[in-house]
Parts: sequence; structure tokens; C-alpha cells
Amino acid sequence: MPCESSAHQLKPASLGVADIVFFVVAAAAPLGATLGAAPVVFAIGGAGAPGLYLIASIVLLLFAIGFAAMSRYVVSAGGVADLVSRGLGKKAGHMAAGVALLAYVCLLSGVYGQFAAFGADLVASIFSVEIDWRILAFAIAALVALFGYLNIDLSARVLGVLMVLEVLILLLFDIAVLMQSEFEKGFLQGFMPSQIVSPGMGVALMFAFACFVGFESTTLYGEEAKNPKRTVPRATYIAILMIGGFYTLTTWCIGLAYQTGDVQAAASDNYVNFIFAVNTEYVGAWSTFTMKILAVTSIFAVLLSFHNALCRYLFSLARERFLPVALSFVHPHQSSPYIASVVLSCSTALILLAFMLGNADPVDNLYLWMVALGTLSVLTLQTLGGFAVVAFFWRIEERKWWKHQILPSIGAVGLLLISILAYANFSELSGVERGIVTLLPWCIPAVALLGALNSRRVVAQHGAIGSPTS
Repeated sequence: MPCESSAHQLKPASLGVADIVFFVVAAAAPLGATLGAAPVVFAIGGAGAPGLYLIASIVLLLFAIGFAAMSRYVVSAGGVADLVSRGLGKKAGHMAAGVALLAYVCLLSGVYGQFAAFGADLVASIFSVEIDWRILAFAIAALVALFGYLNIDLSARVLGVLMVLEVLILLLFDIAVLMQSEFEKGFLQGFMPSQIVSPGMGVALMFAFACFVGFESTTLYGEEAKNPKRTVPRATYIAILMIGGFYTLTTWCIGLAYQTGDVQAAASDNYVNFIFAVNTEYVGAWSTFTMKILAVTSIFAVLLSFHNALCRYLFSLARERFLPVALSFVHPHQSSPYIASVVLSCSTALILLAFMLGNADPVDNLYLWMVALGTLSVLTLQTLGGFAVVAFFWRIEERKWWKHQILPSIGAVGLLLISILAYANFSELSGVERGIVTLLPWCIPAVALLGALNSRRVVAQHGAIGSPTS
């Protein structure tokens, strides 16, 4: 059985609701996602973009009802993979673990490219100094590695500050638009069925869902949470409500700001400056300059959040003997999964190096390809988690039909439909219509199969073991 000594235990009662919410909301990158995804949703889905974000929020809330309820029964650092294990069986859990590792490795690696490109542009615009994106990528990877090695309290504090700043700069825009617009005339602007239902609705909805990537990581911090059976469910609800409410409000205000023109055409013609343009008009150039700086710090927050989440996946799976047991050791002073963090840092550095040696573009290749595959993997993982919740409560006598079966089932089916849509439109996510990149989705069933094969090895050598805190 896995060792239950302090060497294999994360620091208990070290994270409160606010700390976990900071990690999750930071992973969603409110500012970065708004600047990057909102123009795409408007360009494809038109004026109904706010309604699409509202639909995504509702579907994920339905899923979260059962997800949060199940987290009261399963407290570990294994995240969704552990929930799948408890709901659909150990082999399914290990298949989900393979998908989860692929998801977060891809997302983490891809976002390094985004940070390097944005950071290089920011340095050039402020100091008129050209800096190679490769240097920035390795520099920020080293900083993230340092934070991952240290006590998680420090990461939580840093993420809290960065998240508050990026949310405030967008709320400032929202308030400015509401104060200067006759929004009474357009109160339902963006939420009318005639605006939401459009030829591009499906693909636009897929991009809206992609903005919520990371909310499922609340369960990863169960072992470090104060009173986890209450903290994790609360953090899950708060995170989804904050992310969904924020995206819906901000896209609604963007629509109001473009009320006198064709918002879909504006997003298509001026993708990069789509939000910067109206922010300068309603708030001022100083705010837009600040927003560009906070966009870079927002991406750093994403890196830090994904790194911490993936470290806990590695830690939990190592403790189950699914991965080498050395990854499950905790630092005696920092109480962090430091070996997992070091291995992860080295692994991502190798991925970055491979793209660099191939003269890849940091955005068009590293970011788009890796984040597209990571997003597809997370949607698959969330879908598995949704059905695992339904299966888990089906076997419990005290289940409540609406809370544990009906509403979670609707959420799971909704996630399944979005996942199918994402698979069918992978070229839209990756920006590539032909070539070997279009075969990347096959990596997901491949790692799931590897997880199943490894599950047989684990059971044969150690029996049907599980996380010691499950």
C-alpha cells in the first residue's frame, strides 16, 4: 500500500476557499481569455456572444452540482481522474489520468509560447529593445519552476494579486461602458434567441467553453484545503460563477460599446485591437497600456496555476504507483511535491527546446497547436467526470434525484456534445486544416489506452490500490 507518512502527504489545511478560487480563476485567465477568445466568439457567433457565454456557464454549473457533491466523498490530489476512478472504475480512472496528464502538459507548454511572444512585444514597445522569445520562454519557465518548488502559500498570494488586478482593469471598462451607454435600450442585447442562433453558433460556443478550462482543478487541492468537504464544493461554485458571470458581463458590455456598428465585422476585421480600441474610446489610452501589461502578467498566472495543478496530478498518480513513486515525495520544509515539480519543469523545458530547434513560431505553432490539443483533452476529461458523477451517485442509497442524477446528467450530455463539436472542428481550434497537426486528436485515445495498460500493471503488482485519502 502507498506510504501514508508525511513524506507522501501534502500540507493539510493550508488553503482556504479564496486560495483555491485564485488558482482556478487564474487558470481561466479572465483578461487573457477575454482579449484572445472574445473576438473569436464575436467574429464567428456575432452579436449573440454574451448569450453563448451564458449557455456555457449554465451547462458547467449543472455539471458542477454533482461534481461538487461528489467532492464531499472523494478528497485527494487526484482531481477529476480520481473522481472518474470512483465513479467508473479504476481502469477508467487511469485512462482519465493519461488524458489529464496530456491535457495539462499541452496547456502548460503552449502557454509558455504565448507568454514569450507577448512578453517580447511588451519589452519592445516599452524599452525599444528586441529580445528573442526563446530567452523569455526559458526565463519564465525557471521562475515558474521556483514557485512550484516553494510552499504553495506563496503561489496563492501571487495569483491572488495578479487575478484581482486583471479583473479590476476589465471591470473598469465594464463600468465605463455602462455609464456612457443607453443600455436600457439594449438590455437584452446579445441574449436574444435570434442573435444566439446563427450559422457559426456551434464553433463559437466551443471557443466560449474553452475559456473555462481549469475550473475542474478545484478537487486537486482537496488534501491541502481547510475543511475540504466544504471548501472544495464552495470553491467550485464560486469559481464557475465568477468566471461565467465575468465573461458574460464583459462580452455584453463589449456588445454595447459596438452597438452603433456591426460588432461581428469589427471583430473579424480588427481581431488584435478589437477590445483595445473600445477600451481606449471609453476609458482612455492609459488604461489600454495598463491592460497590455496585465495581459502578460495574466498569462504568467495561467502558467503558475497549470504548473501547480499538474504537479498534484503527478504526485497523486505516483502515490498510487501509476507513476514512479519518487514523484510522490513532499519537501520536508516547503511541503510541496518538489520532485514532481522539478521533473515537470525539465519535461516542459524539453518540449520548448524541441519546438525551438524546429524553428517554430511561438504563437502559430507552439501556442495554437498545444493549447488546441490541451483544450480538447480537458473537454474529454470533464465529460468523463460528468458521467462518473452520475454513475457514482447511482450506487448511493441517499442520492437526491435532481441534485445527484438529473441535473448532472444534463451537464454531462452538454459537455459530451461540446466535446464532439470540438473534435469535429479541431482545425478551427488549432488553426491548421491539413497536415500532421490534424492528427493530434488521436493522441487522446492513445494516452487513454496507455493509461489502461498501465492500470493492468499497477493492479498486477500492487493490487487494486487507491489514493490513501480517497
